[in-house]
Amino acid sequence: MTEFWESSFIKNQMMWGFEPSDSAILTKDFFLEKKVKDILIPGIGYGRNAKVFIDNGIDVTGIEISKTAIDLARQNGLNIPIFHGSVTDMPFDNKLYDGIFCYALIHLLNNHERYKFIKDCYNQLKPSGYMIFTTISKEAPMYGKGKQLGKDYFETKDGVKMFFYDDDSIKQDFEKYGLIEISKIVEPHKNMENKLPFKFIMVKCQK
Repeated sequence: MTEFWESSFIKNQMMWGFEPSDSAILTKDFFLEKKVKDILIPGIGYGRNAKVFIDNGIDVTGIEISKTAIDLARQNGLNIPIFHGSVTDMPFDNKLYDGIFCYALIHLLNNHERYKFIKDCYNQLKPSGYMIFTTISKEAPMYGKGKQLGKDYFETKDGVKMFFYDDDSIKQDFEKYGLIEISKIVEPHKNMENKLPFKFIMVKCQK
């Protein structure tokens, strides 16, 4: 996984542009409403989704597997704490956060890794804190394509392994971690308008 993301960021640099995802904007609004002041973003990349929180007075700490992505974040003025490593090795600190926002990452993990990751995130929330995940849905056009590795789990032609969620699997994975809301969101590719948007599910939990 490290190698894949490292080579992706070396080759494509800021491959998603620097505009935040719609999920990040919605989460920022929700966090502001709930007076969330301090958040963790696992899989922060080069920080395109972090800036919208920082610009609204929310402190951000990141975790990122790719050293190149962290360097790009620094070049873009993101002088925030970023742990270099895989989310599968969490926790990187013993701090508790008001909120956690994780965009388009959890579906890249296998069953065991997903279970540990959700639990690790939940353990780093303050009491009453919120965690919000966006993940690929079974309604996405690439569902069922490529090599099947397990139930709703496929490997794309580029070698990316993806687990596709639906409401049932969301409930199964998140119910014991304070699941309060499941919603659908269509994420446009803001820097590639001719590319089909992603069909995502947003998962909201409260400790």
